[in-house]
Amino acid sequence: MAGDDEQPPLSPPKREMNSPFLPKQWKALAGLIGNAQVLDDRLNGKFDTKSWIIDTGATHHVTGDLSWLFDTIALFECPVGLPNGESVVATQSGSVRLSNNITLQNDHTRELIGTGVRRDGLYYFGGAEGDSVQHVSVHNAASTLELWHKRMGHPSEKVVKLLPPVSNLKGDKFASRSRKCVFLGYPFGKKGWKLFDLDTKELFVSRDVKFFEDVFPFGNPGAVNIIPENIVPTVNVEIDSDFADFVDDDADLPNPQAQTQNPEASSGPLSPGPEVVPTVGLDSLGLDNSSNGQSAPMGKGMRDKFPSVLLRDFVTHTVVAESPSPATPSPQHPSGYERFGWQKSMHEEIRALEENGTWTLEPLPKGKRALGSQWVYRTKYFSNGDIERLKSRLVVLGNHQEAGIDYHETFSPVAKMTTVRAFLAIAASKNWELHQMDVHNAFLHGDLEEEVYMKLPPGFERSDPNLVCRLRKSLYGLKQAPRCWFSKLVTALKGYGFLQSYSDYSLFTYTTGNVQINVLVYVDDLIISGNDSAALKTFKAYLSDCFKMKDLGVLKYFLGIEVARSSAGLFLCQRKYTLDIVSEAGLLGAKPCGFPIEQNHRLGLANGELLSNPESYRRLVGRLIYLAVTRPDLAYSVHILSQFMHEPRIEHWEAALRVVRYLKGTPGQGILLRADSDLSLQGWCDSDWAACPVTRRSLSGWLVFLGQSPISWKTKKQHTVSRSSAEAEYRAMAAVTCELKWLKGLLLSLGVHHPKAIKLFCDSQSALHMAKNPVFHERTKHIEVDCHFVRDAITDGLIAPSYVPTVTQLADIFTKALGKKQFDYLLAKLGIFEPHAPT
Repeated sequence: MAGDDEQPPLSPPKREMNSPFLPKQWKALAGLIGNAQVLDDRLNGKFDTKSWIIDTGATHHVTGDLSWLFDTIALFECPVGLPNGESVVATQSGSVRLSNNITLQNDHTRELIGTGVRRDGLYYFGGAEGDSVQHVSVHNAASTLELWHKRMGHPSEKVVKLLPPVSNLKGDKFASRSRKCVFLGYPFGKKGWKLFDLDTKELFVSRDVKFFEDVFPFGNPGAVNIIPENIVPTVNVEIDSDFADFVDDDADLPNPQAQTQNPEASSGPLSPGPEVVPTVGLDSLGLDNSSNGQSAPMGKGMRDKFPSVLLRDFVTHTVVAESPSPATPSPQHPSGYERFGWQKSMHEEIRALEENGTWTLEPLPKGKRALGSQWVYRTKYFSNGDIERLKSRLVVLGNHQEAGIDYHETFSPVAKMTTVRAFLAIAASKNWELHQMDVHNAFLHGDLEEEVYMKLPPGFERSDPNLVCRLRKSLYGLKQAPRCWFSKLVTALKGYGFLQSYSDYSLFTYTTGNVQINVLVYVDDLIISGNDSAALKTFKAYLSDCFKMKDLGVLKYFLGIEVARSSAGLFLCQRKYTLDIVSEAGLLGAKPCGFPIEQNHRLGLANGELLSNPESYRRLVGRLIYLAVTRPDLAYSVHILSQFMHEPRIEHWEAALRVVRYLKGTPGQGILLRADSDLSLQGWCDSDWAACPVTRRSLSGWLVFLGQSPISWKTKKQHTVSRSSAEAEYRAMAAVTCELKWLKGLLLSLGVHHPKAIKLFCDSQSALHMAKNPVFHERTKHIEVDCHFVRDAITDGLIAPSYVPTVTQLADIFTKALGKKQFDYLLAKLGIFEPHAPT
């Protein structure tokens, strides 16, 4: 802007006060502006240049190394505040000489920003143009390690140690699918990672990389030369003469003789080793390192270095990954068997099979075939994560069986989770004892009716190659093995006097006089409750006579469910399982969420990019489904996420991770089965009309209490489209009526009578009107079956429907994505809480 009135220039004292430039620098800057020339008269008075001047923007600089300064002057004690909030005292003041060149680098992305050259007392920034070669920082005997900015491109320990396998897209169909590489950093001007191939000694950039943060390719002490001979990087070893005062003649240098490694060793198996940063060899760079005659490791500098907080997740993940995995077989080398005890476990398994009379050795008859077998290894854990024992199991390859020849019927019942919760709720209310027993090699006790042959177990061969095992008892892997074992167990229980429940065939009850014992079976795990300690002891001794049993004592951990008993009742949670999920997702350091799923989500209409690895999504959602056994707050979220198993997208994966972040804040949350329960059933039902944006089918949700203890809940999409919200609510009412009718029969098997009508709460007055009034018209004739079913239940005195406002409808949490305020309110009403949460 031009004008007649111009402001006078600042006086020297005032100018120095308002500017970080020194007087010498001001003169140089003023001279540049005065000599500026332009080619266009229309731009007269302006100076346009691509050159920038680098300045820190600070009037004073602080250092802790007095050797960097010259012309020092003693100061009075001057307090200086640091960015971290601490205070220090400055005692000396002096000047620092800088080199003619300066290199700027982004601390986060490690990309080169540009270089600066000093002219006339100022640093001119020229950008990163023309720097197409790779920058390597090397110091000779005349250099120093204590540079002013300490940003000369040294790769950090985290960068050099990572081992990313890169997909090999150039090989044929039989070639390896990835390449073992070392992560070197970030390239300039490209998207991807800069990598070094351990086999071909090639430097390249790739975007398709998977990092292994617990594998260290240079684990051996000593340096490794990772610069191939055919690449000559640009090396800047010139030091300004003014900088000679800061050069340490005894600077530590890498030893070139210690920087050799057998190239074949890099292509072998990698194992975690000491954390050593590989050093670039000077010989490979064509530099003379004979100026000193002695070499020593490079120093670390003066700055304190702290690992990033983001690495805490990886440390925990490494600890989990290095522990013996239940799904990982033992090492193939014999020393691996001896180290982990697998060999002893295999001998114990063979001994148990022979003592049980599982097979007899016979020649294979003509026209028959022998099934193969293999060993399966599993590490069993306690509830706190400690290793309980190593277990080896011989499994028949039952996938080669043929129906009608090797097997017939295969069905075997297991306990429903609703039955487990009702079983424990009754035991808590009546203050009964709860015990747990495990059957050792349960499937080996079943008697086979079919003629089945098996080859000799791997590693246990006989001199006669014609001999095979004729199976007399069931074995793991056979399709009929679960059925055979359950039939044998039922025979033993009925022989003692137990009755099998018709509501759940895995539930058995025993009543004689005042003694009552209940047994719940889940394959080879048994929960036993009763009101008489002596009778329980006698019954457990009977089971030990029939089978090889393991008495686990008082119930504490069952099917991954942690059971804690107090005067208030039984608390059920899956804390260890939850932490495993959070750890596997790598979100131990993530910020928790207050509720599991966003309101007004549109996951059903998501059209983002498909996940490249849908198996990870399916595994995560599958684990969340089992976690919902003790977490009613996850029912709606898990229902939504499980609809996209076949084709998950990025939006679905992010929603699943949000659920994991919610679990991060509530790992020990669970349900309380209260000891003061009156054992009366109470139902709540709700629906979300046309909730599915694709099919427009409604969503049903229900909740059933036994006293004040939640024992049954569900979120389910309705089978047909409802024409009105009243119709959707009525279908939800019919669904919960079925559940209540079944639960009433289950409680009767457990000795709990429920003569009164069950209260059923619904927030739709139209649905209640249709249930209480036998009127058929155009709105209800197409749901006549549900109408008859609910009305018959009302007539028979099974249910007594009642109205409840929507705000206090407890089943609302099973049909909608709620905000934090309403979500927390309903959680408190459901009896869900976190005992480890701060109060």
